Amino acid sequence: MGVPDDIEAFAAAIGPEPDAVLEAMECRAEATDFPTVGPAVGGWLRALAGLVDAERVFEFGSGFGYSAYWFLGGMAEDGEIVLTEIDTDELEAAREYLERGGYADRARFEAGDAVEIVEGYEGPFDVALLDNEKHRYVEAFEAVRPKLPVGGLVVADNAIEGPYEFGTLRRLIAGDGSGDEDGDGPDDPHADAARGIAAYLEHVRSAAGFETTLLPVGEGLAVTRRIE
Repeated sequence: MGVPDDIEAFAAAIGPEPDAVLEAMECRAEATDFPTVGPAVGGWLRALAGLVDAERVFEFGSGFGYSAYWFLGGMAEDGEIVLTEIDTDELEAAREYLERGGYADRARFEAGDAVEIVEGYEGPFDVALLDNEKHRYVEAFEAVRPKLPVGGLVVADNAIEGPYEFGTLRRLIAGDGSGDEDGDGPDDPHADAARGIAAYLEHVRSAAGFETTLLPVGEGLAVTRRIE
């Protein structure tokens, strides 16, 4: 149970128009079956960056730069984004796409483990995107937490579904760890991802000085804002 396809398409249609580079990236994603956040979520990333006047963004997992490209469209003109990716071929593709869009001089491309990489950066970061291994979301949040100013955002993808069904996540949040009767049981290979998201949502909901809301677009964005 995600956002219905017709609603998702409608959200994308009324959102910002993708440029030629984004359209090329979407074609690549479709051809290679690579999971991107999609244009409806991309429009929200751009809007969130603009709403907080983001000057610095850190991504935990960047793929070939799709979400970074959307972020940069809403950031301050001298803003900087840090892309992280284990797959060096994907990271090089991200560099090429951002160069085509005129954004590469505002990006840092870091190959390796995102949690280790962020520890080498000083804050502040106005926005952090979590799109790395789902079972490491709590770890990623804690790594970037001290680098967030008041008003800073942590945006976590797959807060409704991902390689798991929504029913699995809903039952885990409700305290039933048995999983989903439709197939995502505790022995399912994707169960760890669902448990990671459930643990993350519980963690940020109880984090002192933060509040969390859910944006039901794409596969779900949990937006956590530092309020003190």
